[in-house]
Parts: sequence; C-alpha cells; structure tokens
Amino acid sequence: MTEAVIVSTSRTGIGKAYRGALNSTEGPTMAGHVIAEAVKRARIEPGEVEDVVMGCAMQQGTMVMNVARKGAIRAGLPVTVAGTTIDRQCASGLQAIAVAARSVMFDGVEVAVAGGAESISLVQNEHMNKFHAIDDELMALKPEMYMSMLDTAEVVAERYRISRERQDEYSLECQRRTAAALQGGRFNDEIVPFRTRMAVMDKDTKQISFKEITLTKDEGPRPETTAEGLASIKPVFEGKTISAGNASQLSDGASACVIMSDRLAAKKGLKPLGIFRGFVAAGVEPDEMGVGPVAAIPRLLKRHGLKIDDIDLWELNEAYAVQVIYCRDKLGIDPEKLNVNGGSISMGHPYGMTGARLAGHVLIEGRRRKAKYGVVTMCIGGGMGAAGLFEMVH
Repeated sequence: MTEAVIVSTSRTGIGKAYRGALNSTEGPTMAGHVIAEAVKRARIEPGEVEDVVMGCAMQQGTMVMNVARKGAIRAGLPVTVAGTTIDRQCASGLQAIAVAARSVMFDGVEVAVAGGAESISLVQNEHMNKFHAIDDELMALKPEMYMSMLDTAEVVAERYRISRERQDEYSLECQRRTAAALQGGRFNDEIVPFRTRMAVMDKDTKQISFKEITLTKDEGPRPETTAEGLASIKPVFEGKTISAGNASQLSDGASACVIMSDRLAAKKGLKPLGIFRGFVAAGVEPDEMGVGPVAAIPRLLKRHGLKIDDIDLWELNEAYAVQVIYCRDKLGIDPEKLNVNGGSISMGHPYGMTGARLAGHVLIEGRRRKAKYGVVTMCIGGGMGAAGLFEMVH
C-alpha cells in the first residue's frame, strides 16, 4: 500500500492575539506564507501539488469561503491546485493532515499540502457574526453544546478533583520546558520568518497606526514565570481554579506541511521527516470535552496494535492545564514523554493551526531524540477528542 510521508513542515511564530505581530494579518496571507515555504522546503515545483487542505476553527472574515483555496493562490500556487477547509475545532490542523494523507494513500494523489491557520485577532472580537449563532432546538436538546471551553475546564477540575495547585505546577513545568527548548533552538527548524504589518494603538489617543515587523519566534513564552507568580493570579471565576496562568493564550498563527507518496519521495531522493500512520476521533459529553483524548487514544492504539508505553513522544494540546493532567493520569502517560518542549500553556493556541504545528514538531523532535512513534492528541470543543499517529524516519 502507498504510504503518506511528510517531507517538510513550516510555520509562523505564534503571535499574541490582539497585541502581537500578527494582529492585522489576514488569514489567506498568513496561510499562503507557510504553504509557499513548505513547498519550497520540500524542493518541489508549485504545480506538483494537487490539493491543499487547511484547518480553521473560526471561519469568519477573510477566513470564510475556503481559506485553503485562498491560501493556495496567495502562496503563488497555480490555479490548477485545488483547496478545501476543514473544521474540527481544535483538531482542525491535525484533521487536515489526515485528510490529505488519506488522499495520498487511497486516492492516487501524489503531492498534497496540509495544515491550519487561525486569526483570532481579526475574528474573535466585537465584529464577530452573532446572527442566528444559537440553534434554539439544539439548545433545548443539549445546552452543554454551547458551553464555553472555560466552563468545561472548570467542570473537569471539579468533577475529577484536580486542584489549582496541580494546574499551576503543570503550567510552571510547561514554561520551564519551553524556555529550555528556546535556549536549545528546538523550534528553529519549524519557524519561517514572516514580514508583516502590525497594528499599534496609541494609549492616549486610541489612534491605530501600523508598523512593519518581522516575526521570527513565538511571542507567548514567559520564561520568567515562577510558582509564586502563578499562585498570585486571580482565577477567572471567583472561588474556581482556572486562571490566565494555567490556560493557553489566545493566539494567531499558521502551519503547513507537504505530504507525498513514499514512492515519489524515493524517486526524488527526499528524506521524509516521518510517515502518517493513522487518525481517530471520539465523542464525549460536551460539558467535559477536556477528557476527549482519553476516548481517542485507546481507539488509535488498538487499531495499530500498540500500547501506551510503545509511544516515545506525546504532544497533548492543552487549552487548560487541567485537561492534560486528567488525561495524563487517566492513561498513565509518562510525564517525561509528554509535551517535552512545553505546550499551548506556554506557547499559545491558534485553534486551527495547533494540530498541524504539533505534528511538525513531534516529527522534528522525534528525529532529534531517535524516537519511533509519536502521537498528537487534543480535546475538541463540542465534546470530542482526536489523536494522530506518526512514525519517524531516521
């Protein structure tokens, strides 16, 4: 059977939403930048790409009407290259990779681009379309479908007795691991510099001006974080456990990779980063969507004849620390194999991008550590979990 191999990956640095470098960058431009770089890094011609699949969770503004196709054109790919956009919320970027990989494995596609993009700054704001945002019939049937992720995180914390102290402890370790990774240059091979225009507001006049800026690194990490500092942050809801210190930051960013058949990669003399092995999704109660990976991971491993201990690296995306703590403990994942360079708590979480970023990162880090298997997994708004299996190529 044809194998789908990942031959390149490219991403922007993750920008802070609303006040970071990407706060005025339109979705197609952001997506186009990483698509073009992924194609360049793969050493293929733009016209060799047959299809582009991109994930996006908040399809508003310029992210609507198929941002994958718009991104492909913005990247300079010929009009013969098709595109489609996927929405599985926080797993959108990972789902996009699975869709593209399956087209290579089963449909005869030789080369595809997959990834994700999210512009929270230009979408999740006062201009967001709220017209008929709630289906009254669904609200009557299952009101938990409309719970915010913050509310569901508090449900998990209370239901499974995960304290504020444990959440802060995990968050501090996340910051420390990212700080060490930055010092070691472990994200350098992923990030492509991005020159763009950043909106700047004058504090006194409230006037907006723009300045040219080149984003070369992630804006979210806070290496100066201390246990005392985290403990001093007030929770969002009085008497509860979730705070700005143990939750992921709102962020903007894009990531893409090139996927091709193993035969074509061999013919071109390309050394893949890794092989796509499989993807699963599973549903859970919407009010505790953070437990989603506990349903998805066993299903993935069973289908591939693997056990928890067979996985060398885990990238478990956390919108909130409480989610990764629950899933880690419930499944018995070795903490030393989990989010080894930190995660969304320290780096930020552009919803549709994150799954694609994590896939690229687990392959690069897996090669560095001479690992064999890596799993990318996350909880998903609406009550789901997803997990993808990758095998590294050395």
